[in-house]
Amino acid sequence: MAVDIRQVDLYVTNLDCEHDAAAIERGLRGNNGLIELTVYPHSAKVSFRYDGNQTSPEALSAALSALGFPVAADRGLTGPPKPWRNPKVLTSLASGGLLLVGWLLSFTVLPPAVPTILYVVAIICGGYFFGREALEDLIRRRLIGIELLMSTAAVVASLLGLPAEGAMLVFLYSISEAAEGYTGEKTRSAIRALMDLAPKTAIVHQDGGTVEVPAEDLRVGDVFLVRPGQSFPTDGVIVSGTSGVNQAPVTGENIPVDKAPGDSVFAGSLNGDGALDVQATKTAADNTIARIIHMVEEAQEKKGTNQRLIERFGRWYSPTVLLLGLLIALIPPLLVGAPWSEWLGRATVFIVAAAPCALVISVPITMVAALGTGARKGVLVKGGVYLEQLATVSVVALDKTGTLTKGQPGVTDIVISSALGSPSSDEVLAIAAGIEQRSQHPIAQAIVHHAESRQLSLADVQDVQSLTGAGAFGSLDGRSVYVGSPALFTSLGVSLDDLAEATSRLETDGKTVVVVGDDQSAWGLIALRDELRPNVQTTLAALRSMGVNRIVMLTGDNERAANAIASALNLDEVHAGLSPEDKVRQVRALAQSSGHVVMVGDGVNDAPAMAEATVGVAMGAAGTDVALETADVALMADDLEKLVYALHLAHRTRGVIRQNLVLSVIVIGALAIGAVGGGLSLPIAVLGHEISEFIVIGSGLRMLRA
Repeated sequence: MAVDIRQVDLYVTNLDCEHDAAAIERGLRGNNGLIELTVYPHSAKVSFRYDGNQTSPEALSAALSALGFPVAADRGLTGPPKPWRNPKVLTSLASGGLLLVGWLLSFTVLPPAVPTILYVVAIICGGYFFGREALEDLIRRRLIGIELLMSTAAVVASLLGLPAEGAMLVFLYSISEAAEGYTGEKTRSAIRALMDLAPKTAIVHQDGGTVEVPAEDLRVGDVFLVRPGQSFPTDGVIVSGTSGVNQAPVTGENIPVDKAPGDSVFAGSLNGDGALDVQATKTAADNTIARIIHMVEEAQEKKGTNQRLIERFGRWYSPTVLLLGLLIALIPPLLVGAPWSEWLGRATVFIVAAAPCALVISVPITMVAALGTGARKGVLVKGGVYLEQLATVSVVALDKTGTLTKGQPGVTDIVISSALGSPSSDEVLAIAAGIEQRSQHPIAQAIVHHAESRQLSLADVQDVQSLTGAGAFGSLDGRSVYVGSPALFTSLGVSLDDLAEATSRLETDGKTVVVVGDDQSAWGLIALRDELRPNVQTTLAALRSMGVNRIVMLTGDNERAANAIASALNLDEVHAGLSPEDKVRQVRALAQSSGHVVMVGDGVNDAPAMAEATVGVAMGAAGTDVALETADVALMADDLEKLVYALHLAHRTRGVIRQNLVLSVIVIGALAIGAVGGGLSLPIAVLGHEISEFIVIGSGLRMLRA
């Protein structure tokens, strides 16, 4: 029987850490019909690829429930259960209650054994979950982690006759472990905000009337009604009606955009004051909001350089702490006859004091919060490594058309060759538009729009093919016709002598020149001009203020037009007439001479250069699948100022991470020195350890503020 490969994503409860993810992977490994399993602990999501002939989503859900991770009824209800239903919270509180009762009974006439028994029960109760994790990591993964350090310290304290101190350690650490799931849940608030953008139902036109259906039942081609003030349930194209649409939830743009029939709209956008009929172009599972959520979830699992470094450090650091604790306990008594109980106590306090909880959690919680916040503001960063690299860039390379300019060029001139037999200006325009009508390039669309505005019948050009970075050609009445740059015709061996003066004059004026002709002669040229973005000057100034010392234009446009733009913007360098391969070489040269490079483009023609850069940034990525897939950073709005926000977010994230790391190292160092010197008791060490951890968590969660 052939394999029926399917995929399903299930959102579960109780999943909030790497240990839980490892438990799911161990528990489902070898499950009948399971082909591939990916666990996303930061998103509480489990993704399955499975053979539909051997298993089903229901069977996989049952397997997850059996492991203690039941599937959430709604993807927004993931994470730990309510505190009064959370076993970790309940056992921790029971441990604290037993500790309190034991301490109170120690002041009575009851035998000392009574409070001691209560302390031991408190240790067993409070330490059940993290003690089990410690043993599982040690036995199954050969890892010595923080849980083993704490478990060892609690057991040793009890054996030294300090069961109250051991119970105090277990209670404080267990309650912090339970609370960590809820603080981690805060980082999912950004994704929850995205989930809540699109409505759960849609009003669909059916059989001459309307019917309300669940949004997930929408199919491509369905026509649905969006009333004033309502959100769009999925992506689509307006069929009838006009309105201002607030796209801020998707793109971060604050100003509503006027929409009319033929315009695209995105799921989650808010309709203004006009009713709209919209034809769905994406299902709810594949619309812009769903894509953003999926990419943010994947990005939050991609670890940055700092996080990987901290994790590698933690793998040998915890065993080292345990070894040092053992040496502290043994060397003074063996070498100088110091009291065993005193140095065993100091070793126990040292193990607690030196545990790297705050250090380990400082990077991931900050990074996850920053990635979610960026997505809410229309800046989609594909992973922590790209956010780190954004904070280090010194060179920004920008495409011209659609990046520095509005990307909406207009035809300004049509010049016809003086050669005998050349077509008229209308014929040249109709042929050019006939070739360009299937292209999405701004220049191509401008030519088509100009021809349509003059009510011309577009030439019926067949077998049209794109010449990347140069133009396009097709077949008209049995001959090949071309539209493209002057360089294209030069490469074909076509003389441009009678158009040279006009070409030079128009390019000096900052216009882009497109030549039309066949492989024997050039019939004429079309000149277009694209206006600068209104905010480009302030944006470039803001980039320089953030440490960018070189701003470079890389464009396929002619040198004169490029220089006119570069001069107006006071750019450091301009490289014109570039093919996509030339842009790759220029980005590589910039990286070699100046360090980290950001390449900003449209995500399509500039994809190779973006891939070569340290970080590739696509503008206006909302609704553009290619841009979303190719870019390391996708600016959902067609707004260059979002690049400034992305750099600001990166710098701010780096600053918070550095603060957290410095604080963690200082606290661990101070506590460890105090422990070895005998200046700290076990409860004080535990308090200092847990307080520093919560301070670091709170500091990281600052990144949730936009």
